[in-house]
Amino acid sequence: MPTTRRLLATIAAGALAVSLAACATSERGGATQAGATGGTMVFGAAGAPKNFDPIFNDDGESFRPVRQMYDTLITYKPGTTELAPGLATAWESSPDGKQWTFTIRQGVKFHDGTPLDAAAVCTNFDRWANTSSEAAQSNMIYYADVFEGFKNSGGIYQSCQANGDKATISLSKYKGAFPAAFGLTSLSISSPAALKQYDADDVTQSGDSFSYPAYATDHPTGTGAFRFESYDRTANTITLVRNDDYWGEKAKLDKLVFKIIPDENARKQELTAGTIDGYDYPSPADYNALKQAGQQVLIRQPFNVLYMGINTKNNPALKDIRVRQALAYAIDRQALVQTKLPEGAEVATQFMPKTVAGYADDVQQYPFDPQKAKDLLAQAGASNLTLNFYYPTEVSRPYMPNPTDLFQLIAENLRQVGITVNAVPRPWNGGFKDDVQTAGKQDLHLLGWTGDYNDAGNFIGTFFGREKPEFGPEDPAMYAQINAADAEPDPAKHAAAYQQANRDLMAKYLPAVPISSSPPAIVVSGAIQGLVPSPLTDERFNTVSKTQS
Repeated sequence: MPTTRRLLATIAAGALAVSLAACATSERGGATQAGATGGTMVFGAAGAPKNFDPIFNDDGESFRPVRQMYDTLITYKPGTTELAPGLATAWESSPDGKQWTFTIRQGVKFHDGTPLDAAAVCTNFDRWANTSSEAAQSNMIYYADVFEGFKNSGGIYQSCQANGDKATISLSKYKGAFPAAFGLTSLSISSPAALKQYDADDVTQSGDSFSYPAYATDHPTGTGAFRFESYDRTANTITLVRNDDYWGEKAKLDKLVFKIIPDENARKQELTAGTIDGYDYPSPADYNALKQAGQQVLIRQPFNVLYMGINTKNNPALKDIRVRQALAYAIDRQALVQTKLPEGAEVATQFMPKTVAGYADDVQQYPFDPQKAKDLLAQAGASNLTLNFYYPTEVSRPYMPNPTDLFQLIAENLRQVGITVNAVPRPWNGGFKDDVQTAGKQDLHLLGWTGDYNDAGNFIGTFFGREKPEFGPEDPAMYAQINAADAEPDPAKHAAAYQQANRDLMAKYLPAVPISSSPPAIVVSGAIQGLVPSPLTDERFNTVSKTQS
């Protein structure tokens, strides 16, 4: 099926699914909507947001409130990774995938009362592409990745043309990330009037610190189901209020408050005390106790991968594929999944979930085999290997609920095959990420990824599509192979190319060891109804109602 026809069929199916979901919600929840509207939900956030301008963010604690205030051109069917209409009611591509035309939803207004139209959409895309400030560009991680840079650095974005209710975006080449990447929270659409009024691009840097303009800190202006009211930095609370002019399903809550509580035990205690109504990523060890206390532990479908990264830069032995294979054989991943991760977790055989096109069923396997690990180390002359193993602290991630526990099991496996492991625990913010992803100080490390959208490039392209300090210099042929797969517009050939890339990653390159995929949870009180857990952690709170006590 030609690209355009395939996409239009996808849109029709997505629109039908959304329609059916809306009907099902109405049928099963009509009484609740009538009797449980209003009130305030307080959600326990693990950290403070970076700011509220979508384009300058790349972390979950910022994205959670941002998602409630903004919309994207394309969104996802609730609870799935399937594409659905957002601010665009339909979209199609040219046969070569270099042009994308969106039909912009009519009658939508930004929170400042100005209208959404095709010109406003183009203003946003032009703003991102033409950003020239190094301080601003360094905060636009998702944009730079998807569009491969900016106008002044060879990015693939060419232009956006508004014609009536159509906005046409032109690219210099096809990229497999699209159309799904148009649903990235970073690419949410802002009010052009507010962007101008509050100097949205005035990002400044002093040392390692950034200062953001008033738009990002106090005047975020989207089209979402909730509007920004305030951010009390003393009380550590962000307050959003219902947008009564929302184009979609209007929020049932009057207010949505995010209360910043960095300590997980404190979040659990506040939920038990009733001072908050929910929080994200509860420890699997707490599931039963939370349920017994009357809380709802909502399990997401797994759409992530945990891996042990291998940096070939610092220790020459790690350049030998036999040593990297020995590391893979040394780890008892099945025991790790069964004892350290929540029910439903699975051993990962490659660097993406099974549900992503491009997953290969016939990759080389690395079952737990300590003797084979010892033999490979001996063949490589690395029987007395010493490795610096970095792992994060002060964090819980969807794929890694307790990093210390996971590290301890893996480190013990490595020691059993004769490897000396130097443990290097580092705090997630202000330590681990800088050391591992920027400086590349480690030999081994634990890290992972939750997919942003359903495309193989969002997984192995993000990890291994170019040289990164996290893994050190690898084989340029690996980068070329992954990028060639990404640039293939034919759906069947696109998937087949990624399948071969996965086979070669596991057999020829092995730049890391895939460990597991996990189903992370979000927990809310028994008084909360209507929250739909998302495999993308893309929960929207406009569907939520709260039983009033």
